[in-house]
Amino acid sequence: MKKTLSIVLSLFLLCLCACGNTAAPTAAPAVATPVQTQAPAPTAAPAAISPTAHDGIDVDLTMLGSTMVYSEVYNMMYEPEAYMGKVVKMQGAFSSFEGQDRMYFACVVADATACCAQGIEFELDDSYAYPQDYPELGDEITVVGTFSSYTEEYNGNSYEYIYLENAQLA
Repeated sequence: MKKTLSIVLSLFLLCLCACGNTAAPTAAPAVATPVQTQAPAPTAAPAAISPTAHDGIDVDLTMLGSTMVYSEVYNMMYEPEAYMGKVVKMQGAFSSFEGQDRMYFACVVADATACCAQGIEFELDDSYAYPQDYPELGDEITVVGTFSSYTEEYNGNSYEYIYLENAQLA
């Protein structure tokens, strides 16, 4: 058994060792690139988003895949000082929680396997009235707001929370 294992391991290592080609590399054959004869048709933006909606956005999470969005939101929680004051745009599921004194709202994103979720609380600007201007729980939303923090007292302790202030639903 040991002899067979030694032979297999030796063959494997031999496969990893290759003879190098010392000849100068040859240029890759030229590939003709297709010539575009007409400009692509512009894609229409959803009615709720103006054509300049991307202007002024510092962190656009809507352009990332699910794993990258989850990772970036995790990073925002882990290192919030790097994002303070930046305008963030994100898409996820609408969630809410009723606290003792007020309602809390969040945009929740899941990773690619949907086993883990991470969310950012947001507070919509004064142009929204609760509950008529708010989505249903679990609805897919896009929210844009300024990354900020606030402190709350609970049982004699101070807790700092991050959120998107003056947010708008897009």
